[in-house]
Amino acid sequence: MPVHIEKPTKAGGFPSLQSTLKHVLRSQKTQQNIKNLLRVNQTDGFDCPGCAWGDNKAGAFQFCENGAKAVAWESTGKIVDRNFFAEYSVRQLAKQTDYWLEYQGRLAEPMRYNAATDHYEPISWDDAFQLIADTLNGLSDPNQVEFYTSGRASNEASYLYQLFGRLYGTNNFPDCSNMCHEASGVALNQAIGVGKGTVVLSDFDAAEAIFVFGQNPGTNHPRMMNALRKAARQGCKIVTFNNLKEVALERFASPQSPTELLTPAATTISHQYLTPLLGGDMAAIRGMAKHILESNAKCIDREFIATHSAFFADYEQSVRHTDWQQIEAQSGLSKADIIQAATVFSQSKTVISCWAMGITQHKHSVDTIREIINLHLLCGQIGKAGAGLCPVRGHSNVQGNRTMGINEKPKAEFIDRLEQYLGCQLPRAAGHNVVEALKALECEQSKVLICLGGNLAAAAPDSAFTYSAMGKARLNVQISTKLNRSHLQVGNDALILPCLGRTELDKQKHGIQKITVEDTFSMVHASTGMNDAVSPLCLSEIDIVARMAHATLAVKPPSMNATSAKSIDWLALRDDYSLIRDLIEQTIAGFEDYNQKINVPAGFHLTNNAAQLDWHTQSHKAEFNASALPDSIIADCSSQALTSTLPVLLLQSLRSHDQYNTTIYGMDDRYRGIKGKRNVLFMNGDDAKAQGFSDGQLVDIQSLTNDGKLRKVYDFMVIYYEIPKGNIAAYYPETNPLVAIDSVGVGSYTPTSKSVPVILTPASSNKINILQR
Repeated sequence: MPVHIEKPTKAGGFPSLQSTLKHVLRSQKTQQNIKNLLRVNQTDGFDCPGCAWGDNKAGAFQFCENGAKAVAWESTGKIVDRNFFAEYSVRQLAKQTDYWLEYQGRLAEPMRYNAATDHYEPISWDDAFQLIADTLNGLSDPNQVEFYTSGRASNEASYLYQLFGRLYGTNNFPDCSNMCHEASGVALNQAIGVGKGTVVLSDFDAAEAIFVFGQNPGTNHPRMMNALRKAARQGCKIVTFNNLKEVALERFASPQSPTELLTPAATTISHQYLTPLLGGDMAAIRGMAKHILESNAKCIDREFIATHSAFFADYEQSVRHTDWQQIEAQSGLSKADIIQAATVFSQSKTVISCWAMGITQHKHSVDTIREIINLHLLCGQIGKAGAGLCPVRGHSNVQGNRTMGINEKPKAEFIDRLEQYLGCQLPRAAGHNVVEALKALECEQSKVLICLGGNLAAAAPDSAFTYSAMGKARLNVQISTKLNRSHLQVGNDALILPCLGRTELDKQKHGIQKITVEDTFSMVHASTGMNDAVSPLCLSEIDIVARMAHATLAVKPPSMNATSAKSIDWLALRDDYSLIRDLIEQTIAGFEDYNQKINVPAGFHLTNNAAQLDWHTQSHKAEFNASALPDSIIADCSSQALTSTLPVLLLQSLRSHDQYNTTIYGMDDRYRGIKGKRNVLFMNGDDAKAQGFSDGQLVDIQSLTNDGKLRKVYDFMVIYYEIPKGNIAAYYPETNPLVAIDSVGVGSYTPTSKSVPVILTPASSNKINILQR
């Protein structure tokens, strides 16, 4: 029977308010969460635990639907404590869905896994820290520890964490950036000398054109929609390149507009909406540049190119030698459509280009982002108001984590400043990213995994491999607010350490503490929770990190300078976070007068050298990239794919509207018309009919990768959808098992979750997917 889906005619509006209310009521703390929402992203409030979009600090409502979901998810009346873990064994919990696990409530006390009973049992905080210290100090090599970090950790927690790890002796800092925006940092550093975007929020008011590549802000960054709506209403032309037609990028109704809230009215967002093939964005952008060069458009900024750039001649030659037939074939777009987009770019005095994981999770993602940068350099669209580059980051402080030193490949100047202040030598060799960390755990080269937030088991690719790797750890330490899949990969020993949420008061010896975060525009501002802790046994992330370091570094581990470590009073830093900010000020450039600056309502902006036309590259110029288009946009296509008698399709994983990263708030995807389902497969109707698949039929999905291993998920419902032929889409983490651990982007090591070659077969049985094993 065909599946009837009803996509809305607009995003936002009254349904967003209804969804917000539903989740607030469901939290069992309705009154408290209404107060919470009035303080989200406010000057005297707390930073939204959701996305990293910037705040304008104007108006009483500074939250979106997904932000409200994040607040209600965190501030809940449900508790997971010793009674819960006494009832459920780890084996029983492993059979539950990720949605069920996280909706059991907030973790309320530290727990340790007992292999004899297969249950987590209570442990005191002192005993937990001693176990960590004894395990770490019993290792023969500090590089046997993996210090993972999610993008939610504050600047202060991230800074202490990297300081602890480096004084211990390692640069093993795998983090969530490795799996999402790593390609952005690599490409931006190569081209302009800084791994961050060059624009600020006010630039969106001054842009004449905004290009949105591989991004669905209506679901993933809803507050961005207000900036796009305002720009569109001011006459800015928004051009969207996205594989799926997302309703928010077509028509958006602001919940703060009475007319758009209560009537069918909405704002048209995209002036032009193009749906390239997966991985075809580089070809589309190359086509835009080719038209601009071949037509000798007035927008070509010869003075900017001569003064500020290097390698333009090589780039121009590469563009002119690129064939239009190849451009159209790879992009899946017509020459006419590409020229129309190029005309908007060339005729606009100020242009911003935004992108997200639809660009970064491909084999050739670094070169694709370099091509976006090329286009901006060609027309001098950087370093002026209303123009520049905007990688739209995911989790709320993922950018701040990197600024604070969560980086497996730290820059020399960062280590130089730390060493100068500490008076000791720190490790300089590159550490492990996420893929390398999992491989090291799998072969038992690494022995300990410590996770500061996040859900690595659900976020990482190749789920069977990831589970196996995490399960071989001598000790698995998870610092978390909610129960998740990572707690069930127990290894030889495991700890769950419950921490405070962003909404909660952080009371230490010297009173209520502020933390700070950095948004996608490099604005740093303070955040102060307002709620009492869900449990007296929950500690702040900073408290946990400080006490781990205090317990571990009191005894000299391998290759650690004990004298310098003793000069760090970890417990004093725990008692007064302003002392951490003093340390940051001394050791990281750009944080002068840190404690004073965060008292400014909107915080302060970290100087971006590229935005000031100061290029910190090897050539001291902004660098064009002359790479040719790839021979194939399919990542690691195996001989199986080449010889398959079944059509090979390219799969992308994506989020539903009731989801943020690995956190699933509900089973609906309102903007795509899906209700109560997650194992769905969005497929072009003609592709489905060609294989004999009816709308609503169950199919199995098998990936085709170079190592020949069987990677398969079962019983996904085909949904006829508006998507280019040859491409399909499904949610993650359900499709993470299909992404091979070795299938990563060139130069970025980012998993190729947006370009997985697969074949489909009719559902064979009700086999259990790897995520519920």
